[in-house]
Amino acid sequence: MLLAGMSGTRVAEAAFLSEADASLGVKTALQRGAEAAVGLLGQTDGFLGNPKVRIPLPGILNDAAQLLRLSGQQKKVDELITAMNRAAEAAVPQARELLVAAVKGMSVQDGLKIVRGGDTSVTDFFATKTRLPLGEKFLPIVTQATEKVSLASKYNAVAGQAMGFGLVKKEDANVQVYVTRKALDGLYLMIGEEEKKIRRDPVGTGSAILQKVFG
Repeated sequence: MLLAGMSGTRVAEAAFLSEADASLGVKTALQRGAEAAVGLLGQTDGFLGNPKVRIPLPGILNDAAQLLRLSGQQKKVDELITAMNRAAEAAVPQARELLVAAVKGMSVQDGLKIVRGGDTSVTDFFATKTRLPLGEKFLPIVTQATEKVSLASKYNAVAGQAMGFGLVKKEDANVQVYVTRKALDGLYLMIGEEEKKIRRDPVGTGSAILQKVFG
């Protein structure tokens, strides 16, 4: 065994270093994943052109949009959907600083939990640490972008009425709040995807610590 013949002190040091390496490896992977995700999403078509994160109209309003299209309102519907996704693309770059800060503030225990966790461990970590402050950062940007589209205010009026009949969830009854939430969901999803790539190919990252932890 690797630890055979080592003194108690040296065994403890080896175990500590192993945990420290694991924590550093996770931090490195998460920071790279977060920065890659922000770069991918925070550009033109980052959301609109990516089926994994593209933001649609929610539920029954998506169905109602089909009727609008049939009545010659195709352009207005497409304009709103485009504006929603452009708003998300404009907001995402604001996340970089908070995401990096969350990674740097990660404890050894957080790192080990992610290493040993399931497929949602990365998403869960970032959502817990950053969803509330990022939502506060995103909402004004999303609001400014969507208010330029006339159909957005009509969406809010119709959604508010539909919510009264139980046809639309409360969190989906305001286009700005809905887009903010979906933008964050997409961001966390893509961070997880990027982190998985690093785990699958740590050698390809060119990072010694990533190769050591995930190799």
